[in-house]
Amino acid sequence: MKIPVNIGTNKAEIDLNENAVYRIRDGNIEKVDTPGEGFGKQIITWQNGKPSHYEITYTKK
Repeated sequence: MKIPVNIGTNKAEIDLNENAVYRIRDGNIEKVDTPGEGFGKQIITWQNGKPSHYEITYTKK
């Protein structure tokens, strides 16, 4: 999910009441998907100094 960015001020607004992880790359901010049910983790891979992609995994008990 991409978050709108105000080009004039180069700022974006996010909801601080929501638990989330965001990825910023080349001036674009994107909310990272959350793990499914149970316990999960998010792995962000960097390439050439930029976050290139991410992986979401989860475990059920």
